[in-house]
Amino acid sequence: MSNERPWLANYPEGVPAQIDLNAYASVAAVLEEAFAKFRDRPAFHSFGKELSYGEIDELSRHFAGYLTGVLKLVKGDRIAIMMPNVLQYPIALFGALRAGLVVVNTNPLYTARELKHQLEDAGAKALVVMDNFGATVQQVVAETQVRHIVTTGLGDLLGLKGKVMNLVVKYVKKMVPDYHLPQAVRFRDALAQGAAHQAPKVELTHDDLAFLQYTGGTTGVAKGAMLSHGNMVANMLQAGAWIGTNAKEGEEVIITALPLYHIFSLTANGLVFTRLGGLNWLITNPRDMPAFVKELKKSRFTALTGVNTLFNGLLNTPGFDQVDFSRLHLSLGGGMAVQRAVAERWKKVTGVTLAEAYGLTETSPAACINPLDLKDYNASIGLPIPSTDVAIWSEEGQPLPFGEVGELMVKGPQVMQGYWQRPDETAKVLGTDGWLHTGDIARMDENGYVYIVDRKKDMILVSGFNVYPNEVEDIVMTHPGVAEVAAVGVPDEHSGEVVKLFVVRKDPNLTEEALKEFCRANLTGYKRPKLIEFRDALPKSNVGKILRRELRDEKKPAASAA
Repeated sequence: MSNERPWLANYPEGVPAQIDLNAYASVAAVLEEAFAKFRDRPAFHSFGKELSYGEIDELSRHFAGYLTGVLKLVKGDRIAIMMPNVLQYPIALFGALRAGLVVVNTNPLYTARELKHQLEDAGAKALVVMDNFGATVQQVVAETQVRHIVTTGLGDLLGLKGKVMNLVVKYVKKMVPDYHLPQAVRFRDALAQGAAHQAPKVELTHDDLAFLQYTGGTTGVAKGAMLSHGNMVANMLQAGAWIGTNAKEGEEVIITALPLYHIFSLTANGLVFTRLGGLNWLITNPRDMPAFVKELKKSRFTALTGVNTLFNGLLNTPGFDQVDFSRLHLSLGGGMAVQRAVAERWKKVTGVTLAEAYGLTETSPAACINPLDLKDYNASIGLPIPSTDVAIWSEEGQPLPFGEVGELMVKGPQVMQGYWQRPDETAKVLGTDGWLHTGDIARMDENGYVYIVDRKKDMILVSGFNVYPNEVEDIVMTHPGVAEVAAVGVPDEHSGEVVKLFVVRKDPNLTEEALKEFCRANLTGYKRPKLIEFRDALPKSNVGKILRRELRDEKKPAASAA
């Protein structure tokens, strides 16, 4: 593949080829600018309560004062944040970044084992946790370096209504198991104590770490991607330049349903839209689809980010088609492949094209995004964003010509510094030349559009032929009786592997034979599923990505191969 960067000729109007990396010294500098510029505008909304940019500024400053003035934490210390999407999240996040701390975003649904590994590995000294997950913390905290714990209830910043909510969550819904953390301080008390301390003036540069963002839990032990202030500023500017052509400063309302501890939501919603003066409408539990649709009906939202399963779930929820989409102009899918059947239904119901983007935790995360004025779904992950190089390499590490399939490689200022204390793991994916191995199989056309074929490790080998689960799933999803599907390879003595489908039915009368007949009409022989198993649900990650690995690893007897 030549180096002429064919994608630049196809950039949307107004998107620059390069970003000015020196526009901001740190993420904190971006926040300071937004707080000053949009002081009176609403910044975050949750359970009917709204906080303005000015209020978030003040509260996060108090939290920074608590971290440095009371706890005496210093620049570079690690703090773990273990909460769903609530108002406390941006306050803790922005306060920690302003104090020069390194944020360790922590999935609240972690088991004790996973939590212990992450806290130990990161060397976190402080932890902010919601009451619902305190019992998990209690099990492991003594075996970690965590010395300071801040706890908070779901309704803590919601006034009287919040007090009622906390009682209901604990005593009626029984969602808060008893826990004992005698050293813990309440979030509101931490803010009050911090208010008495001068907010720290911390000098931060592009080289300072902003996040240890853990990844790869699905491929073994989770590793902390070291994302510097430079990486994050770069990606905010790159994605911001792209989204900015489609967004109006100070007027956007973005639905934040993916958890802010996930890199996609963290950068796109939490940071890019904050820089644009947008209002983040926080959805605490997107799995409760009827309640989610009710929230959508209350907000005149303009933008929504999510993963394919989220869009699919909304489309299958009664009442979604009655939501007011008149202001919606940006629907962005990432985190997993967007399926054609879902994208086409989304366009039909909302009138807005579901644009696919691509990124990795290791690239802060955005690497490619589709033009946001795209007329229709195009099965591509889009074009490399400003200041980003993308290439397709052969197994031998040679660039391949357009149209050839190989490993997707990414290079740019958003590529991580490496994995925290894992030089061996870093060396496997990050070359001294700055190219990052993504582990994704892709091709690029002559216009610079990139198409993901599949994850390297998910590929199925049938009699020497490569079968890509994405393609099989895409076809099966077009069957009107299918709600969700996952395709995996299972061992077979004749062909090495065969395709097995796990299917959640939309039509309870759908049979194995009818689905096989459909696959015979739409897929070539070796791609057709030999085994089909119907399930009530498929295993998913915390953000709703279907976990093929778990299905592959199940030691269950194979379904009938009839």
